[in-house]
Amino acid sequence: MNDSPAARLQLLFEGHRLTPTQRRIAHSMVRRAGDVPFLSSVELAELAGVSQPSVTRFAVALGFDGYPALRRHLREVVPPEAVAHEDTNNEYQQAVQAEIENLRQLAEMLADPSLVERAGRLLAASRPLPVLGLRAASSQARGFAYFAAKVHPDVRLLDEGGSMLADRIDSARRAGASALLCFALPRHPKEVVAALEYARAAGLKVVTVADSAFAPVAAHSDLLIPAAVGTGLAFDTACAPMLLGRVLLEAMCDDLPDAQARLEDFDAQAAERGLFVD
Repeated sequence: MNDSPAARLQLLFEGHRLTPTQRRIAHSMVRRAGDVPFLSSVELAELAGVSQPSVTRFAVALGFDGYPALRRHLREVVPPEAVAHEDTNNEYQQAVQAEIENLRQLAEMLADPSLVERAGRLLAASRPLPVLGLRAASSQARGFAYFAAKVHPDVRLLDEGGSMLADRIDSARRAGASALLCFALPRHPKEVVAALEYARAAGLKVVTVADSAFAPVAAHSDLLIPAAVGTGLAFDTACAPMLLGRVLLEAMCDDLPDAQARLEDFDAQAAERGLFVD
């Protein structure tokens, strides 16, 4: 079982009905699991981009008398050696280091592969397989769909919003789809939340790759697998969600008995048509 500081914090938050602001605080704490036991309420508020009273209300929502009681508990949950040393790198190096930390957390989560394997089985069994990703997440959805189409007989990319999105979900369901894969990254479009709610009402199992277990799409997902995004630059970076998408692709291939044959057939056709220069 994953026993990292981040995983211990996740357990602390489970079972609590958190507001969007409180989910934002929880997400920030998980991303900086080694630092938060030693932050003041004001520092945590600045880290999460919320008010100091919001941090106090968050502590009370978790069942503590106030933030000092929560911080004492955090010092027991997170070992001192997890504390990060002062970072003297420039902002670009810090952004890369943050992504490395996100990938490390993803690797720790994958120590127990059962969730990914279960997701792979759901995706492999769905014919067709709709893959949803809007705005910032569209590139993740498009990349997954591109590779998945090489091994899955019917992949349908849903990367445009609007009134036809529900129509396309209906079309996939009528054609036999049993599951939908969603990539959901901040800022989370309302259309994605509505689409997942619609898909589940239509009977689809929703597998979601999101930046946090506390993302707005969590309530509308049957399986949510978190992969943090980097926030150190002007625009978020999403190395961990991209890699998690490839991991899910691998898990799906494991449940597609003809995946290897399809890949070999594609390679033969590509060579015959001279598609690639290498």
